[in-house]
Amino acid sequence: MKRLFDFLLALVLILFLLPFLLPIILILKLSGEGFIFYYQKRIGFKNTYFDIIKFATMLKNSPNMGTGSITLRNDPRLLPLGKFLRKTKINELPQILNVLKGDMSIVGPRPLVDRTFNAYPESIRYRIYESKPGITGIGSVVFRDEEKLISESSLPPHEFYEKVIAPYKGALEIWYNEHKSFRVDLIIMFSTAWVILFSESKIIHRFFKDLPQRNLS
Repeated sequence: MKRLFDFLLALVLILFLLPFLLPIILILKLSGEGFIFYYQKRIGFKNTYFDIIKFATMLKNSPNMGTGSITLRNDPRLLPLGKFLRKTKINELPQILNVLKGDMSIVGPRPLVDRTFNAYPESIRYRIYESKPGITGIGSVVFRDEEKLISESSLPPHEFYEKVIAPYKGALEIWYNEHKSFRVDLIIMFSTAWVILFSESKIIHRFFKDLPQRNLS
């Protein structure tokens, strides 16, 4: 049932959003380095690899520049349109194609590259992708502005991610695996849209009062 819901919703979204996405495609083609989409190997269902699709928001060689796999607020590697696309999460919309292909779901744990995946404790790495990765998920909502948290930390970016963000985000994704249902997915989808509009909102904690404890210090 979840796969059927994902497929039908992704199909409706593609048809509905196409007129809005076409101007973005044109602007990306005419600006920056001329690349529209960004493809990257990510870890997905049952810890197998797949190619995730996003709108290009950074320089093509960005994984080998600066902070690598971690993006900071006002990162100098961002393309002219990149900051807007990332802030609004529009850059994630091409993953609807991943949903149609069956690589992803609308809601699930976010798919990661090797370095950020390996920052999870080993016990979490074995369990997190018991569900298909999602365009959004409980971790995405709680860490709505992860770039800001990393940028404001006194720790080096990768150290802050590995010591502070990864353990908490991993606990959130395991919570999802243990509580996933159609109702939970609907609440996460609504909360995703809400925190895009109101980035400081803690609405998800009002819906789910049993989430793992926050520890972002």
